[in-house]
Parts: sequence; C-alpha cells; structure tokens
Amino acid sequence: MEENKTASLYIVATPIGNLSDMSQRAIDTLQEVAVIAAEDTRHSGHLLKHYSITTPTVSLHEHNEQQRSEVLLSRLQQGESIALISDAGTPLISDPGYRLVSLVRENDIPVVPVPGSCALIAALSASGLASDSFTFEGFLPPKQGARQQALQNLVAEMRTLIFYESPRRLQATLTDMVAVFGEERPACLAREITKLHETIKTKSLIDLLDWVNSDANQQRGECVLLVEGVKQQQDADEVEVNRVLTVLLTELPVKRAAAIASSLLNVSKNKAYDMALKLQQK
Repeated sequence: MEENKTASLYIVATPIGNLSDMSQRAIDTLQEVAVIAAEDTRHSGHLLKHYSITTPTVSLHEHNEQQRSEVLLSRLQQGESIALISDAGTPLISDPGYRLVSLVRENDIPVVPVPGSCALIAALSASGLASDSFTFEGFLPPKQGARQQALQNLVAEMRTLIFYESPRRLQATLTDMVAVFGEERPACLAREITKLHETIKTKSLIDLLDWVNSDANQQRGECVLLVEGVKQQQDADEVEVNRVLTVLLTELPVKRAAAIASSLLNVSKNKAYDMALKLQQK
C-alpha cells in the first residue's frame, strides 16, 4: 500500500470460488490494514486463514451498516486504514458497503479500489452476448407479480440484461422471462463461476428453461442470468405492442384490444390484430 501514506478505505475484491483468483495486492492490503470490515466474519475467516492473514475483523452487513459505518469512519479519522470485503467478489455489487463508502468520501478520506473477481463481469465475458453495452439489474423481486412487472419494464431494453438469481427461484424466473421476453430471446445461465461445477450455457430462453427443468443440478449454487437486448428499434416497437396487448387481453376481446393498441402505439389495426391473435393462442 505504498501509494497511500494516509489512512484509506480499501475496497478489496475476493475470489468468487477459486482461491487462486486472489491477487497479491489484495493479500498485501488485507495483511497491512488495521482492521477488515467483512460482510460475514465467519465466512471470510476461511479465506483469511487460507492466506495466513491475521488482521482483526469486524462485521458490516445490511442490518448494522449505518451504525458500524460511523465507528469505522472514526477509526479512519484517527489514522487507521481499513479494508472492506464481501462474502465473495467485488464489494457493493449487490452487497453492503454503499453507506460506508459514501460517508467516507463525504469526509474527504481516500477510497481505494483493489479490483479482482466479479461474477457479473466474468459471466458477461464468457456468455457470447453483446458486451459493449449492458445493464446490471441485481436480484429480481422474489414475488412473481413484482418480478414480472420488473421484467416488463425492461422488455424493450436494447442493452444486454444481467441479473443475479437464487437457485431456488431460477425456474420461476426463467418461466417469467419466457412469458415476458419471448421463447426465442437468446440468454445465458452462468452457474458456479470459477468453481468445480462451473456451467456457462447460452441458448434461447425456452431451451434454457427446458434444460434447467430436466437437470436438478442446474438449480444449485450461485447463478448469473444474462438476456440479450432487443437488437433493432423495430423489434423494440413490436415488443412494446406485445406488452400493451398482453395487458389489454386480460380484460378485453381480441378485436377491441387490437383497436386500442393500434390507436395508442400508431401501429396498423391489421398488424395489432394478428399480434393479438398470436398472444391469445399461447
């Protein structure tokens, strides 16, 4: 840590599975700081023991972050450098730490990233989906209604969509994605990245769902789901028509739903009617 002589908060990425992915800089930083703030001290204890890191640890998780951040800020102001780690990967990516980093920066104390593993970036790099423009959406809502609404809000997104998902909800989420995005939308399931049973499979959404349904092993471990964005604006417009028709058809007959969609979205009545018929037949 020679580049910083004053007290700093170090944001240290840790392996997401394979311990060999731990950088030497990360090891040195964790050995040299006064204290390590960990999401789960017991979980991180195994990693620290593996690298013979004896630095004291304190917990920092979603339930104590507000109070603990004030304590850690006080230590930084007294000249003690601190490292922040999560259970795995890069801190703050669907993990605690935002309040601490914001507070530290507000007090003009250096915040230094020590980069390394990140599941979403690893999955994107190996997925075969477009990587020049993407959006990370974190975890979708656990309840079906809210999850479907969140997906509907992204239905015309042209960037690659990236989600984290619990293996317990993987089947339900893929089912909802098929319903909202369509069966043929390309997607990727990246599971247990860098671990022994790593699986990265890119298929259509319906093929991914069938594969997961037929193999219980794919419903275990840490999961990243990536979905290809809409490629053309024309396609995006059709997706919006489908979205509106889907809502209208829950309350109206085909002809009436098509007429309203045609008026709202400036699409021909014949096209809207044909699209409504296809949706009704699903």
